[in-house]
Amino acid sequence: MRPFAAVLLAVGLCATAQAQTLPGAKDAPAAKPEPPKDPLGRGTPRGTVLAFLSAARKGENALARQYLNTQLDDSQAEDLAHQLFVVLDTRLPARLAQVSDAPEGSRTNPLAPNDEIVGTVGSAGGPVDVVLERVARPREEPLWLFSARTLESVPALYDEIAQRQVEPYLPGFLIERRVAGVRLYEWLSILIGLPLFYLATVLLNRALARAVRPISRRIFGEAEGAPNALPGPARLLLLMIAARWLLTRLPFSLLVRQFLSGVAMLVTIGAAAALLILITGKAEREIVGRFAGANAAAVAPLLRVGRRVVDVLVVFLALVIVLRRFGVDPTPVLAGLGVGGIAIALAAQKTLENVIAGASLIFDQAVRVGDTLRIGEITGTVEHIGLRSTRIRTPERTLVNVPNSQIANMSLETLSARDKFWFHPIVPLRFETSADQLQTILDGIRDMLAAQSAVERESVRVRFVRLSPFSFDVEISAYVFAGDWAHFLAIQERLLSGITEIVGRAGAAIALPSQTMYVSGTASLPRA
Repeated sequence: MRPFAAVLLAVGLCATAQAQTLPGAKDAPAAKPEPPKDPLGRGTPRGTVLAFLSAARKGENALARQYLNTQLDDSQAEDLAHQLFVVLDTRLPARLAQVSDAPEGSRTNPLAPNDEIVGTVGSAGGPVDVVLERVARPREEPLWLFSARTLESVPALYDEIAQRQVEPYLPGFLIERRVAGVRLYEWLSILIGLPLFYLATVLLNRALARAVRPISRRIFGEAEGAPNALPGPARLLLLMIAARWLLTRLPFSLLVRQFLSGVAMLVTIGAAAALLILITGKAEREIVGRFAGANAAAVAPLLRVGRRVVDVLVVFLALVIVLRRFGVDPTPVLAGLGVGGIAIALAAQKTLENVIAGASLIFDQAVRVGDTLRIGEITGTVEHIGLRSTRIRTPERTLVNVPNSQIANMSLETLSARDKFWFHPIVPLRFETSADQLQTILDGIRDMLAAQSAVERESVRVRFVRLSPFSFDVEISAYVFAGDWAHFLAIQERLLSGITEIVGRAGAAIALPSQTMYVSGTASLPRA
């Protein structure tokens, strides 16, 4: 490997020398050296705030004063740094993740591009902005330091905080002893306060359950009422509201407030997502309950898929909010998912078309399980309505799977939806039938149909309509009330038998197509 590396080095040196000796070649401008990075991390607003808090929390005030834009001497600057830490540690909002981490700052105020507001603290005289200012120094990168006007407000804020501290009222060991950098009384406040608040939500749930039980019995007819008026996610939301109230009322340090704020945010987003998922599940059950029998079996798979889609969207939205809360830009992920979603939609275009068509068929109730349909050349009974296709049992007892999009786009005839059946036979009578016989037959059929309870009297029509080549044609038209096709066939059989008897009693007969055969004389065959 060493000879090969030497050859590559020699070739590179020759190429460099050749490029330097080419005629007309211009010397490349020398790169401008970058200013050295600040070793104290003051190149960004977030770096300045975090580094200052870390140094001041350790009691390194000599280091902490390096983050202040002040002309005070060392001892005064160190005292001011301690006072600033107490103010920030007590009252600065726990939103350090939202402080800009860009060297140029967030530039939210175009009129003051070199100022960065990292938070606002409350005071008796009104809110005070904590401002960093960008200070330019020769041959060094610009630094972010706590501004002079912010430092002017620090002594008054420090005195106000000192008058309201709870440390004088607590035992010394609760204040001096620390666990993982957190004072002991803060741990006790969290470990005791949060369980007590959660116990309060449990008791509130029981009280609400008892209050809601009579209303639930009256509306839903339930014997036990609503056993869980506040589900677990709702109780967690109430607990997080109580935790935020606790953070504003007790003098927790910024480290504790930042940690609890992050945990409360995660739990709040998770509880809200879980509560939405519970609501979608309840909505699914309510909608399925509105469909009875076989239709519920057809609606349930579609609603289950829709519910899963909504649940995935809820979880995805919760993750996006969490990423945004921690300063991560989810735009590239969303763009990639958008492109992937378009590709999947194009690849599954037919499937999605069938699913959407199936949803329209189910919710419009254009097709129901058990219906007898005629779709083009297909006639049969619907046995199952799926997400992609509908299964039809034909009279030949075969199964035909028809895509839902095809059903939605074709003319659909629902045979089983008929409220009445049309009785419409043509009775051919022989030419030998006399006028009196014909009138007797017409009157007899009318009377016979009018006497039938299954026949709609207003629809009865019996007429001598035409002279056909082989018969006198009598048209009968009436609507028959029947439960289904088989019932109608039984009624039709009885009516046709009655018509045949009426024709026979009148001395007439049903005509049959007549044929005449002409036979010519026998031709003489030649003899052999």
